Amino acid sequence: MIWQLVLVLAFAGVQVTAEDAAEPASGMLTKDQFLPGFDAICATGRNLSEGCAAIRERQLVSPESMPWRAIGRLNFAGINTRQHCTGTLVGESVVLTASHCLYNAARKRWIPPSSITFAAGYRQGGALTVASGVRYVLDPVQDLSSSDFRAGPAQDWALVLLDSPIGQEVGMLTVSDDTGKVVLAGYSGLRPHVLSVADDCGEWHIGDDWQVGLARCSAMQGDSGAPILINAVDGPKLVGVLSIVGIDSDQTAWSVAVPSATFLPALEEMQAK
Repeated sequence: MIWQLVLVLAFAGVQVTAEDAAEPASGMLTKDQFLPGFDAICATGRNLSEGCAAIRERQLVSPESMPWRAIGRLNFAGINTRQHCTGTLVGESVVLTASHCLYNAARKRWIPPSSITFAAGYRQGGALTVASGVRYVLDPVQDLSSSDFRAGPAQDWALVLLDSPIGQEVGMLTVSDDTGKVVLAGYSGLRPHVLSVADDCGEWHIGDDWQVGLARCSAMQGDSGAPILINAVDGPKLVGVLSIVGIDSDQTAWSVAVPSATFLPALEEMQAK
């Protein structure tokens, strides 16, 4: 296969509240960690100009219709820090994103849930609705008493509980394990204020013994946490969440995503409470 990821799937969640977010003391780089593999400019292929062109060619979509209205920007603003990722409503008050979006590498600490806002249907400074974080659930590989970010791509998922059930208003996406051709929808760093769709992903690749899903989507920073979507018979479904972009030995760029089977048990447990 493209590269070997010796990682373990885990289904129980780790929860963080605004009151008990860990205060890390050291750094992010240890042998069992990864850094999100996005190029500083555009992360499609080795040629940066081609990569940026592929991002610009992504289709712009209106947040007024489904499934796009259930997708939004997950924002964090702190002292001298502003960052965003992409998130998707998968429950009335639950947003799916990548766990590395919730880690402030500059300050070596987890972002308090209360400092996170989700703008559903965000477009050019406006949004259909906005809600704040209350707590989040992560893969149990994370040790929140440590400053280290320990997840690999297979565990790079997070479920953020919001302070209001905005999914009732704007809608939410169904999580599925369907296979076939997929697209990616995100707020790329090149176009951070509009939602754009990469329709060059091709087939969703998942092997029986894999712990990640692979596609060929044009993606870059800002797309972290973006949904991998499939157009099923009964409508669009979410089959994965984007973690990183990797380059294989043939210099081919692959979008590496967490498949739905990894986080679905935690989502079901979260919604049952």
